Parts: sequence; structure tokens; C-alpha cells
Amino acid sequence: MIPLRLDLTTLSRLAAASALALALAVVALLVGRGGGDDAIAAPAIDVSLAGALPVPELWKSWSARFVTPEGRVVDDVNGGVSHSESQGYGLILAVAAQDRDAFRRIWSWTRANLYLRPDGLASWRWQPGPAPNVRDPNNATDGDLLVAWALAVAGEAWSDAALTAASRRIARAVFDHTVVRTALGPAMLPAVDGFREADRADGPVVNPSYWVFPALSDFARAMPDRDWAGLAETGAKILAATRAGATGLPPEWVSLKGGAVAAAEGFPATFGYNAVRVPLYLAWTAGVRRDALAPFMTRWSADGAGAPKMAVVDLVGGRDIEPFADPGYRAIAALVACALEGTRFPDDLRTAEVDHYYPATLRALALIAVNTRHPTCW
Repeated sequence: MIPLRLDLTTLSRLAAASALALALAVVALLVGRGGGDDAIAAPAIDVSLAGALPVPELWKSWSARFVTPEGRVVDDVNGGVSHSESQGYGLILAVAAQDRDAFRRIWSWTRANLYLRPDGLASWRWQPGPAPNVRDPNNATDGDLLVAWALAVAGEAWSDAALTAASRRIARAVFDHTVVRTALGPAMLPAVDGFREADRADGPVVNPSYWVFPALSDFARAMPDRDWAGLAETGAKILAATRAGATGLPPEWVSLKGGAVAAAEGFPATFGYNAVRVPLYLAWTAGVRRDALAPFMTRWSADGAGAPKMAVVDLVGGRDIEPFADPGYRAIAALVACALEGTRFPDDLRTAEVDHYYPATLRALALIAVNTRHPTCW
């Protein structure tokens, strides 16, 4: 257990100071609560994501390496599997590159091979080889959220009502089947099964990196019949609580049992390959407070060569466990430096070269975030 366990009273004080700032940026976009399925404000979705990838050649390299002709996005490090996360990121990058054909292929494959559940959510992983290719029917909520967001942006940008309708169906399924009430407010489970209070002694358990804050901002405008702003507020509270820990960094998995915020049992107490996305989504969000990003900047202070020191962190002892070796991860540190200090985005991260699926994807997303939220760094 890491030295992080805050009760509801402490959380209330933190919220008053800073935790709600991110959520308030979402609340400011909220056009109302209640209403039917068609109660949509116009324009509901921020379409700045469409065409926002500032290095078009990067999309060509990324799609050539990771997207099959059928539209399957391949995770090359994990046995060539595909998952709802990879498909969601592929859709986001396709709309950011304004590649409608690739978007169509990726969505068609995703719909046919992953959206098989009766609740409207995707099975989380597709494995190549002998059938059945989907061997675990559980969903991964961040993947569904990413897919819904990409469909929403594409539907708005390309005036495609079918994509917009699909986005709303998936987003509402996410809220209806994975969001639970907690003492902190509505919280998003990582999956439908396995993380609830009834499933675990320390439940409910959440993953802070699943809070895709810019997507929640869009959904707060487009679908005010669900409490997306409240969901963002809960995510802000969780991150504020983790900032009170010894390192200031969020764990990969967090227990919300009894309204406290603590490292979840049965998982390594680390800031790792999931949690590295937290500063990406924060810096991609309009109105984020400096103190939300400061712990990452502090941890990643430049080494003697001028490069950020990025690593998986043991949150118990505070030591680095292993470096984030692929250069794509450095783009997140560069994005944080841009957001906090206005630092110019490095030239060597603006190239079309790609490494492995995950770091290459994070670099592309960081480029989009810089271009849409912090263009003076470009």
C-alpha cells in the first residue's frame, strides 16, 4: 500500500483548493441537464480535433505499420492483438489526419469484430489465430470512450448522422453500464465486470488514466442527459488526492472504498504505462490548473543531456523502476513542459518515424494536443 489514503473530509478541502478546477472547465461547457436522446446543443462537439495532426507524414507511417487493409489496428508488442483501445486511438488519429477511408475501414472492423456485446460496449481484445478470436467478453471502458469520442468528432466534422448516432449509443452505454455512484461522485469502472464493490473487498476500483477529459468535455455538451461533468469532477478529485501522496503521481489502479482514495490491492503500486496517459489528457483539456500538471514536470526534470528522465515509478519507495525507453513517451513530457512553461516542442519529436504501437500513438496524440491547445509551442 502506498502512503496515500485520504478520507472524505480531506478530499473536500482538496476539492475546494484545486480538484474541481478541471471539472469546472467541463461544467462551463454543459448546456443543461435532462432532456431526451435528441436534446443536443449545436455545435455539440469541438471539431478542432479533425485535421489537427500537424505532421501528416506521421499518420502515413503509423497507419502503414499498424493498420491492416481491413482496418484492424495491431499492437505489435503484445502478440499482434487488437483491442478497443487501439481501435479507438486509430479512429482518433484517422479523423485528426482527415483520412475518411481509413476511418471507415477501422470503424467497420471494430463494429464487426468487437461490438458484439448486448449492452452496446466492445469486447476489449481480439487475438489473431484460431477462433474464437474474442476470448474474454469483458469490455475496457477507455476503449469504448475513445471510440465514442472519435465517432462524435467525425460525425460533426463530416456531417455524418450515422457516426453521430453511433457515438451517442456507445457513450451512453459507457455511462449506463460502467459509471457507479461513490462517496466522491460518479466514477467510471475500468470494465463492466470485476471492479465493483460487490466484486472486490476494496471495490470499487478505478483506473485514473481512463478519464479522457477532453472527451468528457465534448460529451457534456452533446449529451447533457448524462452527468459527464460530474464524472469529470470525480476524476479531478481522485487526481487531487493522489497529488497529496509522497511522489504526487497517480497509481495505475485506485480503490475508492468508503470514499477514501488508496492504491488498489493486488496491483503493483506504481505509476506506469497506463498512468503516463494522465498528464496527456490533462494537458489536452482547456482550463486545466498548473498544479494538476506540476508533479509530472517535477518528476521529469531534465537530466544532464537535457532530456526528461521518464520512468515507471515505485510509489512506495519513490524510486524509478525502469525507464520509458521508447522516444515516443518523451512527447508527453514535452507536452507538459509546453503547457506549463510554453517550451517549444522538440524538433526530434516532430518526425514521421514510428517506434512501437503504444509510444508511437502517444506521440501522435501529444502532437495533436499541442496543436489544438497550445499552438504557441509549435
